[in-house]
Amino acid sequence: MMATTHALAGVALAVGVSLAVPEAGGLPVAAAALGGFFPDFDLTGDHRKTLHFPVYYTVAAVVAAAVATAVTTTATLAVALFLAAAALHSVMDAAGGGLEPRPWLGRSDRAVYDHARRRWIAPRRWIRYDGAPEDLLLCVALAVPGLAVLDGQGQLAIAAALAISTLYTLARKPLVAVADRVVPRIPQDVFDRLPVRVVSFVAAYR
Repeated sequence: MMATTHALAGVALAVGVSLAVPEAGGLPVAAAALGGFFPDFDLTGDHRKTLHFPVYYTVAAVVAAAVATAVTTTATLAVALFLAAAALHSVMDAAGGGLEPRPWLGRSDRAVYDHARRRWIAPRRWIRYDGAPEDLLLCVALAVPGLAVLDGQGQLAIAAALAISTLYTLARKPLVAVADRVVPRIPQDVFDRLPVRVVSFVAAYR
């Protein structure tokens, strides 16, 4: 799924908490949005493995939620929501497509890595691929709670995320077509200097 979908899932999760504890302010909501996005920072590493922990994030989130319930502060709520959103991201990726340049073809058997069991979880493909029309629909649905409850900069940030998501959805498949033309023309000496993760991805187009 799109990074924006994950971030808005975190915001939707945090909105309920902000209604229950309005004095906490906007930090827990921002922490949830960051937590929803955080696992995808491994795009330059081993994607959906290096920073994706569907089991461990969930366990940590449960512990953090217990702490936040016992000692409710802005900081404890922010930590709990960050971890809960990161856990949700990791679990949601199993519902999406696999790791491949053209995930709509459904050829990959790897969705997200389960470190606890030391194996890859197979993709469910309920959301066929990141940027699929159903991914955008989910993104819009997850934006509704935030748009209804937040104001000012929060609403502006959500609107920007929706705009980016829409553009990405429109460009998702055309971008692959562009890569099919551009990547084979990359000089070998340039190709040899690329990071390993980038090489493995680019090689699929060569």
